Amino acid sequence: MSQSARPALHRNFHRLAWFAMIMTASTIMFGAFVRLSDAGLSCPDWPTCYGRVTWPQHVEETIGHAAAEIRPLETHKAWREQVHRFLAGALGIEILTLALLATRRRRFGTATVVTACALVATGIPLYMMGWHTSASVLALLGEAILLVAALRWSNIDLARAAVLTLAVVIFQALLGMWTVTMLLKPIIVMGHLLGGMLMFALLIWLAWRATNRPITLAQAPRLVWWLRAGVAVLALQIALGGWVSANYAALACGGGSLSLDNFPRCANQWWPQQNYSEAFTLWRGIGVDYEGGVLDGASRIAIQMAHRLFAMVVGVYLFWLGLRLFRVPSMRGWAVALMGLVVIQVGLGIANVKMALPLAVAVLHNGGAVALLFVLVTLLARLRAPD
Repeated sequence: MSQSARPALHRNFHRLAWFAMIMTASTIMFGAFVRLSDAGLSCPDWPTCYGRVTWPQHVEETIGHAAAEIRPLETHKAWREQVHRFLAGALGIEILTLALLATRRRRFGTATVVTACALVATGIPLYMMGWHTSASVLALLGEAILLVAALRWSNIDLARAAVLTLAVVIFQALLGMWTVTMLLKPIIVMGHLLGGMLMFALLIWLAWRATNRPITLAQAPRLVWWLRAGVAVLALQIALGGWVSANYAALACGGGSLSLDNFPRCANQWWPQQNYSEAFTLWRGIGVDYEGGVLDGASRIAIQMAHRLFAMVVGVYLFWLGLRLFRVPSMRGWAVALMGLVVIQVGLGIANVKMALPLAVAVLHNGGAVALLFVLVTLLARLRAPD
């Protein structure tokens, strides 16, 4: 962003962007904690929890509510799901504030953002009353308004990026709703993870561009292409990781069993029986409860093996990229950070299998993906070629 564009930004815009980025990372990590502790369906209704803004403390409080017929209350899990919703709601308000600040000098900018959000907000009570189709139409109409505005506006004042981020957070809310109402459908769960990572990446870019601290290098154009490839392969690996988690395939090779050699082999074999066609069927209809998974062993092993094999590709590429960055004196700190994170992330993945998916290690593995994405997108946002 040029210096001439800086006056168009609110003086606290960059601070708000950094705060939103930190909130997004925290929400992603807490969402991983919710998912990995099997609390994703602990509040069967949405956006309330057994009809409450918070969550019930005793089973007696859920008597007579429709959600109690779907799933009995587990208080030790319900608070996790509802706190995650609170965090996501607070993040949505923060990103709405960024969008309003970025578009305030655009013609009809504020009206566009407010109208889109009003349509989405109107759909929430309609959804709670059972008018699901009407609620979805309003939400999609709000999304369309934001996307058209983002395509129409330039990005000199970061209006396009801010509005796109707002559109993503609204779609994330829809995915969060569908995660519950569609009973942890794997494609929705994976999409929810990817949406969170996309929002995080947009906010990293937004925060650095608003802060305006470029790194000027003659090698910048070539490095940018390598970094883009790094983001692409990392995103695909994150998607595979989300698919592993959504299909409960993390321990498909026998993690934690003393009788099985589960790494680097799988179930005591280098290449066990696998069913890839069944493993990567993305849509399986509606009405199935996917908690605990529905795939057979061969399908889950196929998912686990695909994640392992592609992890080798991603690890080698990102480590090579770190070595290339290390050749540039001003980039050595970032290079060491990238290579170190690759080693840590691989170690956490192995520990997940060998230790039977301990909750703390599994959540940290998600955090490793967040950290790698931060490094790559940061460099993409800051690198500039000399004028």
